[in-house]
Amino acid sequence: MSVAVVTDSTATLPTDGRAAVAEYGLRVVPLQVIVDGRSLADGVDVSSAEVASVLASGRPVTTSRPAPALFARTYRELAAEGHESIVSVHLSADMSGTVDAARQAAREVADEVAVRVVDSRSLAMGLGHTVVAAIRAAADGASLDEVADAASRRALQTQAWIYVDTLEFLHRGGRIGAAAAFVGSALAVKPLFQLVDGRLEAVDKVRTSARALTRLEEIVVREAESAGGAVWVSVHHLAAPERAEAMSERLSGALPQACGVDVVEVGAVIGAHVGPGMLAVLIAPAVPA
Repeated sequence: MSVAVVTDSTATLPTDGRAAVAEYGLRVVPLQVIVDGRSLADGVDVSSAEVASVLASGRPVTTSRPAPALFARTYRELAAEGHESIVSVHLSADMSGTVDAARQAAREVADEVAVRVVDSRSLAMGLGHTVVAAIRAAADGASLDEVADAASRRALQTQAWIYVDTLEFLHRGGRIGAAAAFVGSALAVKPLFQLVDGRLEAVDKVRTSARALTRLEEIVVREAESAGGAVWVSVHHLAAPERAEAMSERLSGALPQACGVDVVEVGAVIGAHVGPGMLAVLIAPAVPA
């Protein structure tokens, strides 16, 4: 176990990789969720359901990255456990300052342990697939650079599309501009976004949620079919389990090449930025290149 793997609390692990993670080990550093002036550790002190409830009440929820000191402490603990090096894999730097905090910490501990920080350019299950690739490489005895490269390659293979009921929360968290949020709200537009190189880009705008979800399904089926092989499909949601299960059933019927369809609610940090009703679909090749 010369190379340890670290990630953050926005990662969601795919079903096919959970056994490898359980066997090899993974250290998770939590982001923070701020509710009513209290700073809570994502996935430890606050759940996605609690965040959805607070947002529905109209109260603000904000988030913050882990402090560099928390990463440095984690890296030192792993070094003390006997790990010779560390690959630290995190959500897109365009979505959070987490990657920057990890890099600051890596510089701080450089004389004690070698750390490579990988920007997954994704989040949730996209980050999870990247983490699993790193763990599998490390478990096979790969070097520090080889583990980091395996993670970086896998990060490029995931695709994600996101539907939100309202642009309010993305705008509030700084993920889209004020002008886009105003136009969307004024026109009652239901936008679809794609995660492109770590950033949200609008791919379609329709007037009803039903049409938006139908369009999301069409896009996912088209892209999965063009992948030319078996794929893993993940359906994420926030406080919308029925919507997510319905999408899962439709995609399972439309994609016989799908190895499986995971339905998972996003964590508290991601939930704070997308709001209740969000639905996202991610695909990744079943066999990493």
